[in-house]
Amino acid sequence: MVKAQETNSRGFLQVNVVNIQNNFPIKNATISISTKGEPDRVMEEVSTNSSGQTEQLSLPAPPVEYSLNPGIIQPYSEYDLIVRAEGFEPLAISGTEILADSNAIQPAAMTPLAQEQPPEDPVVIPDHTLYGNYPPKIAEDEVKPVNESGEIVLSRVVIPQTIVVHDGVPTDSTAKNYYVPYRDYIKNVACSEIYSTWPESSITANVLAIMSFTLNRVYTEWYRNQGYDFTITSSTAFDHKWIYGRNIFQSISQVVDEIFDAYLSRPGVRQPILTQYCDGRQVSCEGWMTQWGSCDLGKQGYSPIEILRYFYGDSIYINTAEQISGIPASWPGSDLSQGSSGPKVRQLQEQLDVIATVYTAIPRVAPDGIYGPRTAAAVREFQSIFGLPQTGVVDFATWYRISHIYVGITRMAELV
Repeated sequence: MVKAQETNSRGFLQVNVVNIQNNFPIKNATISISTKGEPDRVMEEVSTNSSGQTEQLSLPAPPVEYSLNPGIIQPYSEYDLIVRAEGFEPLAISGTEILADSNAIQPAAMTPLAQEQPPEDPVVIPDHTLYGNYPPKIAEDEVKPVNESGEIVLSRVVIPQTIVVHDGVPTDSTAKNYYVPYRDYIKNVACSEIYSTWPESSITANVLAIMSFTLNRVYTEWYRNQGYDFTITSSTAFDHKWIYGRNIFQSISQVVDEIFDAYLSRPGVRQPILTQYCDGRQVSCEGWMTQWGSCDLGKQGYSPIEILRYFYGDSIYINTAEQISGIPASWPGSDLSQGSSGPKVRQLQEQLDVIATVYTAIPRVAPDGIYGPRTAAAVREFQSIFGLPQTGVVDFATWYRISHIYVGITRMAELV
């Protein structure tokens, strides 16, 4: 492993601590941060606020240039975390990745003491796929055959609420299955397979390819039709790299939130395209996108669709799913802001007010259907907590993130 020398470059880290049973934030948790492999040399010790979040910490990282061009020097620094909170099992996280000039968000899901189930294993984040050695993708047809056996079981493309990830190769019956919200799965994979420092157009092109591939697996029920009980695997030989508990990066997270209902199509083909790719440095792949190539095109000013068409051909286009599962109400179709009014505003206020009972930094809002300054303030605080641009305006990304958090909180309340 070739590591970068000491530099003045810095990246940023925020730790978000929740109860693994209900995803509610844990206040006053303490986090000790040390360089990976040096647990006795604690660099920082911080605690969480009422939203279960630490302040944003500045930590040393290699120069940003290392992550913008392929090379042998590790382009990110790695840190180990020990998370402690009263009433919870301590949690160890090893290998949190910090890239220069990027905001990293490390989730930490803690197990309450005296529970029947054992505490979660330590979170170990392996090498990034662009730096480490992973099996190359086994080539498949980008469109699956449709025949009368009923292999294609869905009549339309639907964004699923949950992806069931098999953490190993398909035939490994000892590997665990994880139930992961769709957007969280996409963010995890994108952060495992590309760098957050890349141009936004390159990030967007890769996210679209990851989402289209994933939705092909969902639409065709690829693994279930082979007798398995999962949606997708975490093996790079078969699917994409997904890593339990890994940190995500804010720039990638925001792209996913803005376009999570999109996928890639070809004319006359109903199913999302199985958009395969490779890194383009360790592995070459004729007719597929290369990740380093997409970075280069982004640096040259190519748009996301131009990058995708460069690799997959001119017939590829961006489509939108017909339905998003597990949400109380769909986005109104235009932004909500101060001066807006009506049933959609009331719905928004009702959801925000429920969320504010758990995330107490969010001001309580009386649901009156009028988008006034207090609603805007509540939206801004929500956006701050959940890593969205703090505009006070409810756009597509904010609407669906509010819906997602609201559904999670109300579901847990029903189980109590």
